[in-house]
Amino acid sequence: MDINHEINRLLNFAFQQGLIAAEDRYYAANLLLDCLGVEEYTPEQITETLPAADPVLEQLLDYAVSREIIEDTVNERDLFDTRLMNCVMPRPSEVVRRFRADYEKSPELATRNYYQLSIASNYIRKSRVAKNIAWKTPTEFGDLDVTINLSKPEKDPRDIAKAKLAKASSYPKCLLCRENEGYAGRSNHPARQTHRLIPLELDGRPWFLQYSPHTYYNEHCIVLNSRHIPMKISRQTFQNMADFLDIFPHYFAGSNADLPIVGGSILSHDHYQGGRYTFAMERAAVKKEYSFPGFSAVR
Repeated sequence: MDINHEINRLLNFAFQQGLIAAEDRYYAANLLLDCLGVEEYTPEQITETLPAADPVLEQLLDYAVSREIIEDTVNERDLFDTRLMNCVMPRPSEVVRRFRADYEKSPELATRNYYQLSIASNYIRKSRVAKNIAWKTPTEFGDLDVTINLSKPEKDPRDIAKAKLAKASSYPKCLLCRENEGYAGRSNHPARQTHRLIPLELDGRPWFLQYSPHTYYNEHCIVLNSRHIPMKISRQTFQNMADFLDIFPHYFAGSNADLPIVGGSILSHDHYQGGRYTFAMERAAVKKEYSFPGFSAVR
């Protein structure tokens, strides 16, 4: 394998996707050399256009395995390719600056570019998400959305053994805590070096916007509390989601129940789901309409 060529391919992809600028090329190249244990780098003119970094990353991962930098397991490869992509990522402050500049033009532009960044950086592993199966099935109540999630890879027995022996850690407290931004990961916690958060203010309190790495629908985002506090459905929940829709009127907002029996994901951290998709509930016809005295605009 020509490792110098593969490094140039990744740099070319990152430049095309707007992850790095021309001035960042040698800086990013040197970070990659350090990760891969390579001592020299020569720039090359690359003309290919790739929709995703996967073909290049697979080559770099195979090189790392052949040099015994990592073991050839799913978890080790995932941790390492995230480390490699972080070498060609903009800093969090730059991502926030770009988002706010785009938002001044339109909320749709801001979220579209932020979503594309999440895909280009491989934070959202598009090739895996594409394995998911989704369809609509007719019922007496209308078309129902059905999805089968196939994007999460099977655990390798060697990864399971490592996770069992891993030292207990409470940092980050959970997968939603803002401390995940840039975290290298470990055997029992995914790498988040390519993770970037957008600060929000909901009802005067600090929150963050991110995209789900396991997207179940278009632009599937997560809105997370800056504090690690349990989920609780209250009046505040609806105020927060209403504020979110004021900021992103082209999105929807919803919340899991705060009850473990209904299959909510991470109930230890207050968060909501959102995105750009029309669910069956929104398409459903009105069966009966109610009005409320004193609230004429509410139906």
